[in-house]
Amino acid sequence: MLKLFKIFFLMLRYRVAITLLMFFLLGITFHQKILNPNINYFLIPIALFSSYVAATTINDIVDKEIDKINHPTNKERPLVTGEATEKEMYLVHMIAVAIVLLIGLLTNLKILTVLVFSLIINYLYSLPPFKFSYKPYLAPITLSLAYVLIPYSLGVIASNSTIFSQEIIFIIGILLMFFGRIILKDFRDRKGDALYGKKTLLLVYGKKFVCALSFISIFLGSAMVLLIFPLKNLLILSLLFIYISIIFFLVYKLYKEDDNRKELFFISLGAKMGNGFLLSIIGELILLEYQAPIEIHIIFLLSLLFMFLSNFIILIKNPDYAIIGYKG
Repeated sequence: MLKLFKIFFLMLRYRVAITLLMFFLLGITFHQKILNPNINYFLIPIALFSSYVAATTINDIVDKEIDKINHPTNKERPLVTGEATEKEMYLVHMIAVAIVLLIGLLTNLKILTVLVFSLIINYLYSLPPFKFSYKPYLAPITLSLAYVLIPYSLGVIASNSTIFSQEIIFIIGILLMFFGRIILKDFRDRKGDALYGKKTLLLVYGKKFVCALSFISIFLGSAMVLLIFPLKNLLILSLLFIYISIIFFLVYKLYKEDDNRKELFFISLGAKMGNGFLLSIIGELILLEYQAPIEIHIIFLLSLLFMFLSNFIILIKNPDYAIIGYKG
């Protein structure tokens, strides 16, 4: 049992777990309900993490041969490294599904419905005859729904709120931004994907198309997010846009780069700046709920921006750190 517990946490992959949690918190904070917690604020993240484990276990079983090429020494691929057997992976998968369904049953019908939908998406993405992961456009769209829309929706439901009409623009914006990020994932996996005929946007349409699509998606998405953002202070919006400007620059550098290690470096830096943008949005919404004065908002944004810019400079000088982090 202890080994299954270890495999469960290996398959959780903490970076993605943090991403899911941030989008869940975004759904709560956009509705100004972070100060009114309830038990669902704690139960739903457990269900989200378990749903992700259900997804990774089944995907790793299906894509074992591809992962042997793309991730031969990655500890977060226990099936490839030999730390887990297929039987153990199936057991962890069933445990994860059981946790998701149990939490859904303990909460309410809305939460249960969204959680069941998340499990269905997992199977559509990985298993035949659907295998959305092999479809150039369906793969990133499916991942965007799984990583963004589902946790965000659960955040809204947990806060006892409903999505209003203007908010739809905000949601589409964050979906477009994430889509622009997730299509760059294929740069890391293209060797194994090409060998086993996995049709990704990168392999089907090429690097220039993917970079252009990423740029357009992030541009449109960030414009929608900032348009609907509740704080209309010009300085605050300008500070938020600094993250987007750096991401645009990194997409351009990716477009011009031919060395695969440097490509991963630029993608990794872009992902980190995207996290900075998302954390800034969440923090600003929390401060708004606390009715903090505008000076506090600006101090918070400047402090966080300083941290991310400092990290950006350190990684520019030590690119291998970012590549290792991206591969992990």
